[in-house]
Amino acid sequence: MNHVNLIGKMTSQPRYYELQNGRKIAQFTLSTKETFLDADGNTKNKNHWHRVAAWGRWVQILEELSHEGMELAIEGKLTSRFYQRGSEKKFIQEVEVNDLIIL
Repeated sequence: MNHVNLIGKMTSQPRYYELQNGRKIAQFTLSTKETFLDADGNTKNKNHWHRVAAWGRWVQILEELSHEGMELAIEGKLTSRFYQRGSEKKFIQEVEVNDLIIL
């Protein structure tokens, strides 16, 4: 099963692209925080950054409402892809949005 749930903050404005077939995509980074106890029992925080891609109606919603620092709950799936930049092959993993809630 490929299922991802994230709650975090948008770290920058989304970047919007229109593909050759006319479909639009919004890409942004979501920061999530993990809290845990270290070996001495002290509370520690660790930030994680996630690449996120939104398609369809989510692009329009993000264009109208998004801003840096906005809190989001995202439900989606983890996707992987390759692309070529010059002679270099790049690998990307990102969360593809199925559902999005502005908190």
